[in-house]
Amino acid sequence: MSGETPDQARTRRRWITLAEAVAVIGLLIAGLTLYTNWSDKRADRAAQAEAAADEKADRAHFVVRAKPTSNGGALTLIEDDAHSLGDIAVTFPSALGVEGRTAISGATISADWFAEPLLKATDGGDDRKTGRLPVLLTVKYFAGDEPHSLTGIYDIIWRTEGRMLRGRALKLEDLRLHRKGGNQKALDAIWAREKPAA
Repeated sequence: MSGETPDQARTRRRWITLAEAVAVIGLLIAGLTLYTNWSDKRADRAAQAEAAADEKADRAHFVVRAKPTSNGGALTLIEDDAHSLGDIAVTFPSALGVEGRTAISGATISADWFAEPLLKATDGGDDRKTGRLPVLLTVKYFAGDEPHSLTGIYDIIWRTEGRMLRGRALKLEDLRLHRKGGNQKALDAIWAREKPAA
C-alpha cells in the first residue's frame, strides 16, 4: 500500500495472520461439531438397533413347560399368549429301544410311547417307583409370525403304581429342563448315569 509506514505494514500483516488463524479455528470447530453430530447419530442408531434386537430376542424366548393329563397318561406342552406351538420331536435313549416320535398337533408326549420298555427296565421290588427319563426334545414354535426352534434334553418325571391283576402302571407328572442343546450321544450318556435300578 502506498504511503504505508513499516509499522503500519507490520500491523496490517499481523491482522491478516490473526484473521487467518481465526478462520482456521472456526473451520476446525465446525469440523469437530460435524464429527460429533455424526458420531452421536451413529451411536443412537447402534443403540436403537441393539434395543430392537433385544426386544426381538425377548419376544422369541420361550420356556418349555408341560402339564400332565388328568390320568397321567401324557404330558401336554403349554402354549402362552406370545407363542404358539408347532411340531415337537422326541428322541429317547438308545438303550431303551424306543423309536423317536413326532407330535404334529397337540404337542403331547404320551406315556404309551415308552411305558413298556421303561416298566421292564424298572421291574422288580416295590411297584411304586419314581424317576426321570431324559429325552431329547426339539420344539418348533412361533413368536408372532416368525418361526423358531429350540432343542434341549428334558427329564420326564414319572412314577409307577401297582394295579390289581394288571401289573404296574406308568404315570407322567412333569417335564423339566436338564440342559439346553444336546444330541443322541449326550442323551445316552445321561441315561447311562441316571437310569433307575430295577
